[in-house]
Amino acid sequence: MFVTELRFECFADTTISAAERAINQLLEAYRANGQVLGREFAVAFNDGEFRVRLLTPEKNSLTHRYHSPWVKKALAELTDAKLLAPREKFIGQDINSEVSNTEPPSWQLLYTSYVHMCSPLRSGDNLLPIPLYQIPATFNGDHKRIIRWQSEWQACDELQMAAATKAEFAALEELSSPTSDLFRRGWDLRGRIEYLTHIPTYYYLYRVGGQDLASELARPCPRCGSHAWKLDEPLLDMFHFRCEPCRIVSNLSWDHQ
Repeated sequence: MFVTELRFECFADTTISAAERAINQLLEAYRANGQVLGREFAVAFNDGEFRVRLLTPEKNSLTHRYHSPWVKKALAELTDAKLLAPREKFIGQDINSEVSNTEPPSWQLLYTSYVHMCSPLRSGDNLLPIPLYQIPATFNGDHKRIIRWQSEWQACDELQMAAATKAEFAALEELSSPTSDLFRRGWDLRGRIEYLTHIPTYYYLYRVGGQDLASELARPCPRCGSHAWKLDEPLLDMFHFRCEPCRIVSNLSWDHQ
């Protein structure tokens, strides 16, 4: 990932509130399209201009050819707030984050966790994140539904990792059950992505708990009941199960590894 600074200059008298609305709308449009990462953006005003530093999947993530209709509309509406189009200043590569996938994957999967800020779409060949703007828009011109699903998955993951309240069990059910609302929405998104990209796309089903190692190794696909999904060797040293008809990958329970 990379750090880029945007600078917004005023070309006429304006107000902080008008500029705030216009800039924040643009940043949210970038986020919904996967062009910037994270949830909070600190916008500073100094010497007559507004500045914000953003984390992007690639060095050229804010290039015009990746813009969604919402991004284009938000850029045009900067004029109403008396702001010029933003000037970009490349800061450098973020040393604490993953690089994005650059090669076409043979298969891909939806996978995230509460510690990841990157795209939840991963290459199945190397588990590197695939920038969402690199694939066709999933719904209504961008990828906001995928971003929303990712936020929900991460919220559940943080609750179950904290293991401090009764909410842990409800969160774990959402992450690990093929009948949960979170699974249903994510699995449908997975299907939409596969349809648009023509690349086999899988859903990661989290697994923890279980009686013992032997029963875990023998557990069937929780969606179709097939025992053929157990792999001889784990994929990417992480996924011990893959059901091709159901398009699900899963791990051996973290309690028995």
